[in-house]
Amino acid sequence: MSKILIKSAMLINEGKRQNADVLIENGRIVRIDTDISDAQAQVISAENKWLIPGVIDDQVHFREPGLTHKAEIQTEARAAVAGGTTTFMEMPNTQPQTLTQELLEQKYQRAAACSIANYSFFMGVSNENLEEVLKTNPKNVCGLKIFMGSSTGDMLVDQVAVLEKIFAETDLLIATHCEDEQTVRANEALYKHVYGEHIPFAYHPHIRDEAACLRSSSLAIDLAKKHNTRLHILHISTQDELALFSNKLPLEQKRITAEVCVHHLWFTADDYAQKGSLIKCNPAIKAPHHRPKLWEALLDDRLDIIATDHAPHTMREKSNPYTTAPSGLPLVQHALLMMIEAHKKGWITMEKVIEKMCHAPATCFQIKERGFIREGYWADLVLIDPEAKTTVSKNNLHYKCGWSPLEGETFGAKVTHTFVSGHLAYHEGKFFDNQKGQRITFER
Repeated sequence: MSKILIKSAMLINEGKRQNADVLIENGRIVRIDTDISDAQAQVISAENKWLIPGVIDDQVHFREPGLTHKAEIQTEARAAVAGGTTTFMEMPNTQPQTLTQELLEQKYQRAAACSIANYSFFMGVSNENLEEVLKTNPKNVCGLKIFMGSSTGDMLVDQVAVLEKIFAETDLLIATHCEDEQTVRANEALYKHVYGEHIPFAYHPHIRDEAACLRSSSLAIDLAKKHNTRLHILHISTQDELALFSNKLPLEQKRITAEVCVHHLWFTADDYAQKGSLIKCNPAIKAPHHRPKLWEALLDDRLDIIATDHAPHTMREKSNPYTTAPSGLPLVQHALLMMIEAHKKGWITMEKVIEKMCHAPATCFQIKERGFIREGYWADLVLIDPEAKTTVSKNNLHYKCGWSPLEGETFGAKVTHTFVSGHLAYHEGKFFDNQKGQRITFER
């Protein structure tokens, strides 16, 4: 059926709440009004439910190709949709790394065949692939990804001359992972001298410390200001970096933007005692005094976007000693519920949650006709029961890795329906993947 009518929903969108019906036809929102009737439409009752735009996650690692023992585009896209994320932007540190236009297009083709969610992929940058980078089309690729430190293999860009050239010559948005590699290596050497391979995980934020983050973020911003480059710094984790960002311009006018991830808003370094390697990630979850400052900067718009940096590994890999246990944790299925829980605790309004998880990514990346509930836009929509409960357990996880650092947590809300590009993709634990998500495009 090409028409869907969502009845009696509480729309939360663009800073407002209203009771309304939404009519979807051929994938798009064609009408928002009260008391819509259409005999040809499939009717879905949304009484006592919130209707919000689908979450747009600007940073995920779905591990395909080459690392599919950890995750696949198909499995992780399902987990995303089950959690209310309708669009993802995936990172290039796969095997092989996405450093050529051919490899980039192969990922798009794979997603077209298997992803239940909408998708885009970052083009990777190395010290050696500038010619390939400059071929990237800004109309249909979300951006370039630069690991300015703390990466492996060819993905580490540590030559200042290369960075200068990329920042000077590209018209694309550059997304950066900012940790200073020399600082991290020096810190780790000190702890390895004492503990060998078995460094306590509690020292992870001392190894990947505030200075490493600040040095690298400052360099990226200096380059962006010098060349007027469109820069987006990922996963800010320290209060030290917050002075680098401003709230003096509206988001659509900013040339330098920043993201904060759900785990840096949720956990603190005190949680290493219980969670250990399960919350080992880069940049590290820091000491408790950083978290309230991150919240403060998010609420006053110095930080622009909430994302996940969803990065699954197998439990066997995570069970290794510190030096060989990989960094990253799976979060995309529960990120929205985490922020709804933060709302219920009084930390943030739902209007702000939606701004930072739905509207802001669309604005920041200039995504075409998504991220808002508007007539004429694609119908990427999520229905939430704000009074139901969701308990995280292995039995209801959709990640291929089969674990979550949130197991045992009960959230005071539930995602009941997720609509992707106008079709019902998920409802009460069931997936409807006869239709796939779409490749998103950009208004640049």
